[in-house]
Amino acid sequence: MEAKSFLSGSTIPLIQNPRKLPSLSFAQSHSHLSASFRAHKLLVPQSLRSSRRLECVNFAEKVKNNDDKYEKDFDSGIKKKNLAVFVSGGGSNFRSIHAACLAGSVYGDVVVLVTNKPDCGGAEYARDNSIPVILFPKTKDEPNGLSPDDLVAALREVDVDFILLAGYLKLIPMELIRAYPRSIVNIHPSLLPAFGGKGYYGMKVHKAVIASGARYSGPTIHFVDEHYDTGRILAQRVVPVLWSDTAEDLAARVLLEEHRLYVDVASALCEERVVWREDGVPVIRSKENPDEFS
Repeated sequence: MEAKSFLSGSTIPLIQNPRKLPSLSFAQSHSHLSASFRAHKLLVPQSLRSSRRLECVNFAEKVKNNDDKYEKDFDSGIKKKNLAVFVSGGGSNFRSIHAACLAGSVYGDVVVLVTNKPDCGGAEYARDNSIPVILFPKTKDEPNGLSPDDLVAALREVDVDFILLAGYLKLIPMELIRAYPRSIVNIHPSLLPAFGGKGYYGMKVHKAVIASGARYSGPTIHFVDEHYDTGRILAQRVVPVLWSDTAEDLAARVLLEEHRLYVDVASALCEERVVWREDGVPVIRSKENPDEFS
């Protein structure tokens, strides 16, 4: 399917999706990360550019019922954020984030899904929920995929503020990293920097953790740079590795924490509570106590 670019007039190939682009507004619940510490000399990021709101008539009543509460919760002027999620598989973290947006835990909308596998479970879920799907990258086997420059153009056309990688197995191109500085995060199923890097994904990670004799594991969310799993760590959660664990046992335990952690981090990003220390380390400001960071 060919879609016209608003930026250059060139054509950008997209995965077919006959449904409309929804943008859903819901009230926010209060969530925060559990560990905290007091930080100093923090550099607060500027608010990102304003975004377009695309209305979905199917949810008009819910939007109307919740907008008033959002006006009160965010009377400081923070705008609702547009999120792009990247997946390569079933997309359980994507589903968790999307559900949190609908339920009001995250002050944002998932406006597009990007995948390298158009038939994966995450892409099917997106289409079933009227979320547009973009195929990336363009390859010999997937000639309808976008180039890096066209992907940047497509994301800008829907005013994406943050990119959330949720089980996306391809390396992110420099064009996208330069276009979205400090705005791309990834989740990894181990406590980085341990058990990370190229080749460490999915069940391979959990098998390596158990084989090492490590007593603890857990998910890590980090900002994305040009390498696999080397960007600045933003948040982590710890789970025990039990003596009788199989890789599948550990994977299930870690995945539960992934879902909770990614929702908390997405909430912090959308509420502009991620700040950067002078040494380049990102931390999350507590919503309940602005003087505490985790």
